Amino acid sequence: MSRHGNYQDNAVTESFISALKKEQIKRRIYPDREAARSDVFDHIEIFYNLIR
Repeated sequence: MSRHGNYQDNAVTESFISALKKEQIKRRIYPDREAARSDVFDHIEIFYNLIR
């Protein structure tokens, strides 16, 4: 699945990152990297894993 030209191996990851950007981090300005990391972690652990 990881050969050149085989686009299907990244489809799940790309879909997840796209949803994360749309739902959580779009139009937000974080004061530092740790705040951004914490917000993304909370979104994945609390919202994404329980709701989806």
